[in-house]
Amino acid sequence: MDLKGKKVLVFGAGKSGIGAADLLGAVGAIPVIYDGNENLDKESVIHKTNGSYEVSVYAGELPEEVKKSLDLVVLSPGVPTDLPLVKSLYALGLPVWGEVELAYRTGKGEVLAITGTNGKTTTTALLGKIMRDARPSVFVVGNIGTPYTSKALEMKEDTITVAEISSFQLETIEKFAPKVSAILNITEDHLNRHHTMEEYIRVKELITSNQGAEDVCVLNYEDEVLREFGKNIVPKVVYFSSARTLEEGIFLDGDQIILRTGKEEIPVVKTGDLKLLGTHNFENVMAAVAMAYYAGVDMDSIRKSICEFTAVEHRIEYVTEKNGVAYYNDSKGTNPDAAIKGIQAMNRPTLLIGGGYDKESSYDEWIQAFDGKVRYLVLIGQTKEKIKAAAEKNGFHDIILCEDLKEAVQVCAKKANPGDAVLLSPACASWGQFDNYEQRGEMFKEYVRNL
Repeated sequence: MDLKGKKVLVFGAGKSGIGAADLLGAVGAIPVIYDGNENLDKESVIHKTNGSYEVSVYAGELPEEVKKSLDLVVLSPGVPTDLPLVKSLYALGLPVWGEVELAYRTGKGEVLAITGTNGKTTTTALLGKIMRDARPSVFVVGNIGTPYTSKALEMKEDTITVAEISSFQLETIEKFAPKVSAILNITEDHLNRHHTMEEYIRVKELITSNQGAEDVCVLNYEDEVLREFGKNIVPKVVYFSSARTLEEGIFLDGDQIILRTGKEEIPVVKTGDLKLLGTHNFENVMAAVAMAYYAGVDMDSIRKSICEFTAVEHRIEYVTEKNGVAYYNDSKGTNPDAAIKGIQAMNRPTLLIGGGYDKESSYDEWIQAFDGKVRYLVLIGQTKEKIKAAAEKNGFHDIILCEDLKEAVQVCAKKANPGDAVLLSPACASWGQFDNYEQRGEMFKEYVRNL
């Protein structure tokens, strides 16, 4: 679609929406920004745009005459496709794209795209480093913090875009076709949005829907859903495994990561040479290595990059040590499965801070994964009573309820012994108490430093 002169509704006035509006304005489209919040400060939204184009802003109700004048709708990732207003736009026969689709249609070069329930941010950041060390024009975008749309017009034919793609973003793709894709794992998450695991799985798997036989999809062999999925897709499948050797693929063998291509066996790296902790991180490394290798990067270059890479902020991030107690920020652990990875990475007695916004998750498996490491479970937020009940049901009773994160940090500092760890790994989203998981992680670090 030639966007010049087209009237395009941008649904959502946050960072992604503004990025989409700016891009549309730059290619000669006529953006109309809409947000469901009737108290939205429209002037403030206009000021957030780059000011190079005329834009209308609507809040609360969207007039029928505006709907009927549209050529295209661009949804921000946080907007569910089953909202009545979105359904009414579909009913008018309007094409409905997400931010990713818009950026892909207007950008250039090749895309390497990563999705999955957990590990996306670390894998994306690592792959971004590998590609930047090896190629002249690389952008790292998507759910990692930089809107894809904000970089699309800077892309050239030789550009490599490394994109972290959420299930929310995959709902609205049409032609988006990565050269190399990866699905890291699929565990229960976002059921408040997708309603069933079947729908969540279906949406995640859309990342391969436009890939051709010359493209590659990297999948986790130890995820039963993905193992089966890999049997019937068009792109070449490369599996990774942390639990067994593979005839072809990339795997962990003792303390060594090895890549088998079908033609040769390549020793990649010893885990002790990496700056990342935990088996889940070794899986992230394997996924990034496989993606880079099949994108054409030399293994010597890959090896150098992965050995230099340090942990992503907010993902089992070491903060400091006070009075012999080590503090770790795992605010990115926004669901139980991610939080399981957090506690598994701990190698000392741990005071665990959890709780937050309720995404309708089950907490049983998380609590069962404590494995004798957790001395106290310190709970905050909307879910604290729900998690407390789940813990007690599973035989864990050393539980402290706190009003907020600041109190939780102070309680942990009092209760911790030298040699213990304090881990913020909430197993819940941050909304309600914080704007996002980054803000929650920053506040945790500030409270720790002020002890």
